[in-house]
Amino acid sequence: MLKSRRKKASSHKPLSQAPVSPPLQPDSSSAFACQLRETLLQRLGAASLPPNARLREMIADILDQTLLQADLVWPLAKRQKTIKLVLDQIRGLDVLQPFMDDPAITEIMVNGPYRVFIEKAGQITETDCHFRDAQHMTEVLLHLFSQADRPLNYWHPIADSRLSDGSRVNAILPPVAPDGPILTIRKFTGIRHDAAALCNSGFVPAAWLEFLESAIRQKRNIFISGGTGSGKTTLLNVLSAAIPSDQRIVTVEDSAELQLQQHRNLVRLECRSSGQDPNATTPMSELIRTALRLRPDRLIVGEVRGAEAFDLLTSLNTGHPGTLCTLHANSCQDILYRLANLILPVSRLPYDMILRELYASADYLVQIERLSDGHRQVTEIAAVCRQQPQRIEVLYTAAARKPVREDGES
Repeated sequence: MLKSRRKKASSHKPLSQAPVSPPLQPDSSSAFACQLRETLLQRLGAASLPPNARLREMIADILDQTLLQADLVWPLAKRQKTIKLVLDQIRGLDVLQPFMDDPAITEIMVNGPYRVFIEKAGQITETDCHFRDAQHMTEVLLHLFSQADRPLNYWHPIADSRLSDGSRVNAILPPVAPDGPILTIRKFTGIRHDAAALCNSGFVPAAWLEFLESAIRQKRNIFISGGTGSGKTTLLNVLSAAIPSDQRIVTVEDSAELQLQQHRNLVRLECRSSGQDPNATTPMSELIRTALRLRPDRLIVGEVRGAEAFDLLTSLNTGHPGTLCTLHANSCQDILYRLANLILPVSRLPYDMILRELYASADYLVQIERLSDGHRQVTEIAAVCRQQPQRIEVLYTAAARKPVREDGES
């Protein structure tokens, strides 16, 4: 009887014993780094992640134990590379983290697990980086969006988010993406361009920039248009420096990108997506209406692309001059027509009246293009004519890179 009790007691494992990890095969691959990561997470249990310095120490300890068991000695460089790889898997973007760490890279495009492209100096090139498989890439995406409390799953296969450094992220999962998960990251490099840098790069001639800065000081309404990644936000950041420091600025954006740190009296508003609660959305239309209650001297609206165009028009017609906004259009001539098309579905006004309201509200129109060689340029600046209905007058054009009219008066 005593023997059976001892046998029964010996069959119980201590409650504090950690699960046994599978044997690790030491190499410098991402699969081995994943095994190290899993071992680390088992040790941490339900505890929160420690600071990076302590995390590195724990990863190094697990790696050293593994190498000792395998009777291996690694060079310092290989050891540090593996530690960083594990850290990137836990804290960063896994195999994409080196591209995030490179300030010269402005965009990362992943077309499925095996094709990764980057943009550097305006040129897109394919890299030899890749995920292990579609499941590996999906796990990275789910972890990334769960940290931002953004749903990304079979029922919500498309999602947008913003990283802690300001970079914008878009992800698409199958079945919407039949060839595998898609990821695009538009990096926020932290580089704040000034007027001199824009002029020296050929983005905009100095005379054009001085004209726009003067228009801002005179509280003119300016609409800036261009394609994706053409530099609309960059120009807006630079032009905002011309706003007097004693004026109150309210910005409204779908995803906060503007960096107007030189202004102390600044209020930034950003749209809120539904997250896990479909009733928790805060659209741009509501934010623009809210901004008008904040007593703004200047209203800056980033990326007008929907029903918020009607609220923008309302603000322009209710005593808020000096408004700046960006949108997608093909030319200065198309800007106001584009806005009218956005307003029409949410307004009871006839199309012609909407156009008249827009032409009465806008002062200057700016077009930016991304050229075939990757460079970005302001290609046109136009003024809205007050004497002739629904007509604009081109003041500056890239065809000659010189003013059509020197005075710039409309």
